[in-house]
Amino acid sequence: MQKLVNLLKGDITTLNSDAIVNSANKSLLGGGGLDYIIQKKAGIEMQNECRRIHDEIGGSLPNGHAVVTTAGNLPAKFLIHTVGPRWLGGSKNEAEELCNTYLNSLIKANEVHAKTVSFPSISTGVYRYPKQEAAEIAISTVLSILPSFEYIEHVYFVCFEKDNYDIYHTILSNLDDPNIQITIA
Repeated sequence: MQKLVNLLKGDITTLNSDAIVNSANKSLLGGGGLDYIIQKKAGIEMQNECRRIHDEIGGSLPNGHAVVTTAGNLPAKFLIHTVGPRWLGGSKNEAEELCNTYLNSLIKANEVHAKTVSFPSISTGVYRYPKQEAAEIAISTVLSILPSFEYIEHVYFVCFEKDNYDIYHTILSNLDDPNIQITIA
């Protein structure tokens, strides 16, 4: 079966996706940007799961790792919380850690048999990862590994900001992969 990748501009919290990826902070207890919005909209059930996981892992999820909770009040089934790297100039393994956020999020999504997974642009907000480089890492990681997952059929890249959307649009428009159908909305 051919896998699908879509680019959308909009609010990731409104998507009826099996799994939505949350660009979380290390504590999983809420932070700024998208994490704040997701924590607020998902509600207390999801927040309680994050508190439980926080306690189980000793209070800090390492960069590049991912965990799964219910999506609470969001239209998705699951939230996959992943910690992207802060941009520190590019010499502190940021690219590897960012790649791992996408890879480990897809692994978690496949484990819960998610058919559709929606990604934001991880680390490009308050963590200040350069948007062009982050998009290149996101797209290359997802496209290279997506065909190997049994359950995942469809990945959405969801950009809230126009500049992120334009960067993703340019990259995806220039790709041709026989195993993956790419569409841009």
